[in-house]
Amino acid sequence: MVLAEEDGIRRLMIVVGTPEAQSIAFKLQGSYPPRPLTHDLFRSLLHQFGIILREVEIYKYENGVFFSRMILSQGDKNIQIESRTSDAVGIALRTKSPIFTTEAIMQEQAIVFDENSIQDATTPEDERDHLALDYSLLNQDELETLLKDAIEGEDYELASLLRDELKRKGKK
Repeated sequence: MVLAEEDGIRRLMIVVGTPEAQSIAFKLQGSYPPRPLTHDLFRSLLHQFGIILREVEIYKYENGVFFSRMILSQGDKNIQIESRTSDAVGIALRTKSPIFTTEAIMQEQAIVFDENSIQDATTPEDERDHLALDYSLLNQDELETLLKDAIEGEDYELASLLRDELKRKGKK
């Protein structure tokens, strides 16, 4: 998963499992699985109990792992819940909640990415700009693995995006 800095050129790359990546991709692409995924279920529970996800905070990086927490409120009560970053992001996308991290994490872990230097002139900008996921940053093996998983999960929209990115990489 690649999180883009708002109005910036830094990207935070976070390794997530295939099910979490697919769940995030479903939401980003506006696809709906036949049955609710875990992140959809969590969003429904929040809504039913009047709980608001105020924000997700990626607050620490240690031994190759990002640590995150969800800041929630219900009425005048505020709580923080520790979460895997992939789950927190998946839920934040569904609740349209902001995702934050520290400047220290961005300075230490982010990569600088100038989209103009690799933007394919023939690709519409809205097709390449998927909020948090930028498939151009993945290598061929990663793309092929995601493509295989997308096909097995019958997510043909994601599969076509991954196929197109693999084709672009083959031309370079």
